Amino acid sequence: MNIEEFEKEFKKLGNGYRTKDVDKFNKTLIKSKTDVSFLKDVILEKQEYHRTYFQVSLALLDTIDKKLEFIEENFDKLQDWWHVDQLPQFVNKGLEFDLAYKKAKLYIEHDNPFVRRWAYVMFITKFSKESDKFDLILKLFREDNEYYVIMAEAWLISYLAMYNPDKTLEYLKSKPLKYEIVGKSIQKICDSYRVDDSYKKKFKEIRKLYKI
Repeated sequence: MNIEEFEKEFKKLGNGYRTKDVDKFNKTLIKSKTDVSFLKDVILEKQEYHRTYFQVSLALLDTIDKKLEFIEENFDKLQDWWHVDQLPQFVNKGLEFDLAYKKAKLYIEHDNPFVRRWAYVMFITKFSKESDKFDLILKLFREDNEYYVIMAEAWLISYLAMYNPDKTLEYLKSKPLKYEIVGKSIQKICDSYRVDDSYKKKFKEIRKLYKI
């Protein structure tokens, strides 16, 4: 397959396609083991192809090491929040905490803010519920001035609060990060239906500590 053939098939999805339509199309490419590397140079210009490039390419790699290496080779293609937030579903299977943690410690130092976002997002759905990993995950948090990194940190903290509310309360009470990050974290915690209202009240009270 080449770009012309791909575009012809993609257009069959129609202008009002949904993510599940793209996923169904991508599964046919994965089943036929189609090499979609020809999309690499066009996905930032044609954003509708971005998901296909990553989903298909990652599915055709047989080890988690190769998958992460592929993502790293394409860090320059991560230029939006949704470029990052789709990645966990493509690599979570087979990703172990130790490897994710080792990689995240490198990613949080990267110049690209969306790579730094990835460092936090990769822990949200798979590892945030594991209580024995809580203290290690806390060590990843850094001060950051980029909005999409701050929001990723807040998102991860809100997930930690779902599963370890008392520990998360103590962490935020210690004023470990600037209020811009903590405030966004509390907002996300309070927006969550998976955090009890009694805890939400306690998290809101933390805001007072940052005004002293």
